[in-house]
Amino acid sequence: MEEPNDATPFLPERRSLTALREAAPGCRGCHLWRGATQTVFGEGLKRSRVMLIGEQPGDKEDLAGRPFVGPAGRELDRGLEAAGIERAEAYVTNVVKHFKFEERGRRRIHQTPKRFEVEACKPWLDEELKAVEPEAVVLLGAVAAKALLGGSFRVTRHRGELLDSDLAPLVSATIHPSAILRAPDDAARSRERAAFAEDLHVVARALRR
Repeated sequence: MEEPNDATPFLPERRSLTALREAAPGCRGCHLWRGATQTVFGEGLKRSRVMLIGEQPGDKEDLAGRPFVGPAGRELDRGLEAAGIERAEAYVTNVVKHFKFEERGRRRIHQTPKRFEVEACKPWLDEELKAVEPEAVVLLGAVAAKALLGGSFRVTRHRGELLDSDLAPLVSATIHPSAILRAPDDAARSRERAAFAEDLHVVARALRR
């Protein structure tokens, strides 16, 4: 069966978070489900004030079935803690719900999803946003930012700013925490961690106003 490149036919009639989470494993909206171990849906409470949106699950997330539980997830947790945001109080998800990768020997290497793959999966994210109605949305990395703010958006130019968007009362974008792991040395990683935490702190301070 050829995938429609649109997740809409696989959305449940009832659009609660529970119904969405239960329906997501059956999604065949694009071809990415074929290689992935499982769907990795968003995680968190309906009353979450902050929604953090990344690109896609990685290898560890694909195996665990949960978002941001691998090395990048640990960097996210560290940044949230430094900014004073409880991860348990945040809703964490990705624009693409299946792991896209290429195999190199025994390793599965992340591949950036193409635009049509992002668009195919976006109905799930749209429904998550409607169900949670967060006060703040933080976009993690270029793929998530471009998916929701347009292809011309540049994270490097606007990271840590409070942006004018209909997504939520507070919207901001920053690097994906995996970028910290790619820094060339300890000093660079330390600088990236501090900058990432400060970007999250901007949102935390705005929520306290």
